[in-house]
Amino acid sequence: QVQLVESGGGLVQPGGSLRLSCAASGSIFSANTMAWYRQAPGKQRQLVAAVTTGGRTNYADSVKGRFTISRDKAKNTVYLRMNSLKPEDTGVYYCNAGPTILLAGVPGDYWGQGTQVTVSS
Repeated sequence: QVQLVESGGGLVQPGGSLRLSCAASGSIFSANTMAWYRQAPGKQRQLVAAVTTGGRTNYADSVKGRFTISRDKAKNTVYLRMNSLKPEDTGVYYCNAGPTILLAGVPGDYWGQGTQVTVSS
């Protein structure tokens, strides 16, 4: 059973914007920190942004001031608004849910299928 479903990736020019969405089952969403990870070609998957159940957010230094993570309790959905995109933001973005993402720096057990973001002119 698919429990995290992502959407919103695509091709965008440098300086452009995209919004990613991740719809989760209610039980997973309400109980867990939600996060976005990025895997660039040839690199390890890295945490981009996370938001706790209480609304506290955390961002990778490389995206601070450009990306915004948010969660909508009514829709069981987490969003990643990405502005001022750069070519180095290119990669597959994965939604993740779990209790240890910020507490221990360990991804949760629930993953989405990934959505490709390509920033290129």
